Amino acid sequence: MKNLTITVEDDVLEWARIEAARRGTSVSRMVGDFMAEMQRREDAYERAYLAWRTDERSWHASADAVGSARTPDLERTPASKDVES
Repeated sequence: MKNLTITVEDDVLEWARIEAARRGTSVSRMVGDFMAEMQRREDAYERAYLAWRTDERSWHASADAVGSARTPDLERTPASKDVES
């Protein structure tokens, strides 16, 4: 493990000390846990994003093939607009 020096406002440090005591831990451990959680979330987000991008590409390929068969059903013709007039 490495040491880290940070600069925070006095009121933030006061809150961190109280919160750490309430949780039964140290400010150092609380900050380290917070950073580790941020890393896990970022890694999970990156994995989910890459999976989504991969899935999106395969979805577009499938949707293009299926969508082209449906396109005439979705288009409005000038005659269909005038039916209600």
